[in-house]
Amino acid sequence: MRYAYFPGCKIAHHLPAHGMSVEAVCDRLGIGLERAEFACCGYPVRHESQDASVYSALRGLAQAQSMGLDLMTPCKCCFGNFQHARHQAAQDENLMQRMKDLLAEERLPFPETVRVRHLLQVLDDSLGAVSKAVTRPLRNLRLACHYGCHALRPAAITHFDDPLAPTIFERIAAATGAVPLPWELRLECCGYPLRGRDESISDLLMAKKLASAVASGVDVLATACTYCQLQFGRGGGIPAVLFPQILGLALGLSPEALGLAPDAPWLGRLEKE
Repeated sequence: MRYAYFPGCKIAHHLPAHGMSVEAVCDRLGIGLERAEFACCGYPVRHESQDASVYSALRGLAQAQSMGLDLMTPCKCCFGNFQHARHQAAQDENLMQRMKDLLAEERLPFPETVRVRHLLQVLDDSLGAVSKAVTRPLRNLRLACHYGCHALRPAAITHFDDPLAPTIFERIAAATGAVPLPWELRLECCGYPLRGRDESISDLLMAKKLASAVASGVDVLATACTYCQLQFGRGGGIPAVLFPQILGLALGLSPEALGLAPDAPWLGRLEKE
């Protein structure tokens, strides 16, 4: 498997461990990642300019199509904006033509055939191979899987999973040997979209989610979105850990190779196996 790899804007400067762990896991699983000079997905300006947001997304998809590859991203917000951009263009002929004209100026095709895949979807497509590659089952680790809003909703646009009863994250987490537990607020927003606009509400949403995860009796809150991890990293009470890091440990990779501090307290649970 090979994909045009779209890490998103936040990883390089704000969360390099996410990129490090994604690349390490994909390398171990034989998932090829091809890089290109991608720009922003358009998510940050979605409420400021429709044309700018949609064009940013479609331009990235057009680049991937020109490479003859589907596009894969580890960021749920990027994934969601790519899917929204395609939907908006398909529903608005004038917008579609404006986008085609802009892409033509860069000699890029309108992205008709390229698929957008989130990392979790790529892993789920090869779940049997992922399970076979696990060399260190994480049986003592109890997880609260946090989905993130932008991949789940609206389902008719994102085509990710059932927005009311998703299972993809827990299914992949279970392949590591860890135990994903149910928790009340697993499908609620983390609060990051309000960061910088209303800090108090953003903090309240985050605190409620963290409290819900703690109440479920888990050891770790597992995230699969750059933005969500940045949000939960501001909180406390329970460690928020990127799922590619958790998967990487199960695949036998070292904490250092995954951007993890080797003395992180939650890693001590793994030594009890």
